[in-house]
Amino acid sequence: MSAAAVAAVLVLGGCSGSGEPEAEAAENVSSSASPSGSASASETATQTATPTPTPTAAYKPATAEGPAENVPLPVMPELAKEKSKEGLEAFAEYWFSLVNYGYETGDTSRVKELSSPECELCEAYYVAMEKGHAGEDWVQGGTLSIVALGTKFVETPEGRYQVILSIKSAPGNDRGPNGVIYREHTPSKDSFAQIMEATYVEGRWVVDLVEGI
Repeated sequence: MSAAAVAAVLVLGGCSGSGEPEAEAAENVSSSASPSGSASASETATQTATPTPTPTAAYKPATAEGPAENVPLPVMPELAKEKSKEGLEAFAEYWFSLVNYGYETGDTSRVKELSSPECELCEAYYVAMEKGHAGEDWVQGGTLSIVALGTKFVETPEGRYQVILSIKSAPGNDRGPNGVIYREHTPSKDSFAQIMEATYVEGRWVVDLVEGI
C-alpha cells in the first residue's frame, strides 16, 4: 500500500531546558619587592565568553525536488497525559500530529509507541511509510488536518474511550529521484468522519483503533 493510499484510508480513511553558563573571572595575583622593600600587587582577570547559541535549522517541506528537511518533532502537551475528556481530545490531536511527522520523515516510531498492535490501520500506515521513504524516495504532502473532534468520554465494555473526528487530507505524491512520481493522491474536498478508540494504560493513552465511520 502506498503512502498516498494510506492517507486515503487514514483519513486515516484517506522539558527541554536551556541555560547559559555564567562567565567566571579568574584572578592571577603576582607580587614583587620594590626598591624600598614595599610590596606591590598586580591583578589580571580573564573571562569565559558566553557561547553563541547554535541557530536552529529552518524547516523545509517536501517538494518535487526532495524530501522535507528539519521537520520539528511534535511535543506532547501536558493535557494530553490526563485521563479526562479534555485530555483525550488533546491526545487525539497530538497523535495525528505524529502521523503527519511520519509522512514527512518516514519515522513512525512515535506513533508505534502510542498505538496498540490491534490497530490495523496503524499497521498499514507503518508499511506505507516504510515503502514511501525507502532508499531515496519520499512522500510529498498527504498530511492530515483535524477539522473538528469530540468525545462523550464514556468507557466502552472493552475499557476504551472513543473520539469522533472530522479530518481532511492534503494532496500528496509518492516521489522518487529525477522527477519520478509513483502515485498521486488527490483527496475529496469533503472531510471524512473517523473514530478513534483509546485505552488509558499506566498513565498514558494508547490507540487501539482508528477507522472510518
